[in-house]
Formats: sequence, C-alpha cells, structure tokens
Amino acid sequence: MTTRTFRIMVRGVFDGLTDAQRAELLAEAPRHDVLHAAFTREGHLSYDLTARTAFTFRFLDEGEEEEDILLATERAEQAARAWLDERGYGCRNLRSQAEDLSQAPLGKRQRRAAQSPR
Repeated sequence: MTTRTFRIMVRGVFDGLTDAQRAELLAEAPRHDVLHAAFTREGHLSYDLTARTAFTFRFLDEGEEEEDILLATERAEQAARAWLDERGYGCRNLRSQAEDLSQAPLGKRQRRAAQSPR
C-alpha cells in the first residue's frame, strides 16, 4: 500500500482579542509571517494582524486510503483549536481545505520529467 500525503489548511478569524492578546500576537508576528509559511506535521500558523484578523494553520499529514484525508482534516482542526484554546484566543469562521498530493495535477517540469526517457 502506498502512503498518501495530505496538505491541510485550517483558516479562521481571531475573535474578541484583548489588548494583551493582540500585543502578544504582534510580538510573535515575525515567526508567523506568511512569507515563512510551510506545511508541517505540527502545523504552521501565519497571520498579519496589521492587515486583518484572519489566520491560517498549515498541516502536513499522511494516510494510506483516500478516506484518510477526512481523519487528517479532523486532526488538523483539533490541533488548531487546541493551539488557540491553550492561549485563550477566540476564533470564528473556522474552516478547512485539504489536498491529497497523490491526486494533484503535475506541474510543467514534473510532466516533462515523467515523459523523458530514463
């Protein structure tokens, strides 16, 4: 059986932040800049509070069956909620989007490499 790699994005909006929480997030903002965004097993958070209160967690997970993407998405949402809850950050409009990389279309270079003789 082959292993499938899943990329999951959990998006939402910070809600009801106190001044102290906002200051805390702004102090940590360089670590969470979208330019450093990456899909990781533990999840990577990115946001830009100076522009808007939206955030995105990016998770990387694996499974063996196509249906495993549902469990991976559920784990990602739970991890995002846990991170927010541990810090007392309120959120709203939490939603997820998942992609099975084994189903992703090949890019131009990948198609060329697949067609070239070895």
